[in-house]
Amino acid sequence: MITGLFGWLAGSRWALAALRWGAVGLTVLLFLLSIRRAGERAGRMAQRLETLEKANDVQRRMLEAAARRPRTRDELARRLRDGRF
Repeated sequence: MITGLFGWLAGSRWALAALRWGAVGLTVLLFLLSIRRAGERAGRMAQRLETLEKANDVQRRMLEAAARRPRTRDELARRLRDGRF
């Protein structure tokens, strides 16, 4: 029975055309799913990059503030008296 079905599929023009269009449709579907997945991956990477840039900006500002801090208690007192702190 199965061999008869395969024989009919191989010999029928309509069946071959349907198989051909089915293969084209499947190819297009897989291509679209691949594009969607690549887009999701690119979105996640962009979000990760944005988070990393924010963290680096915060760390840079913290380092700049630490570089400007008073080194000793005397320097802190002098800054407070001068109103520069």
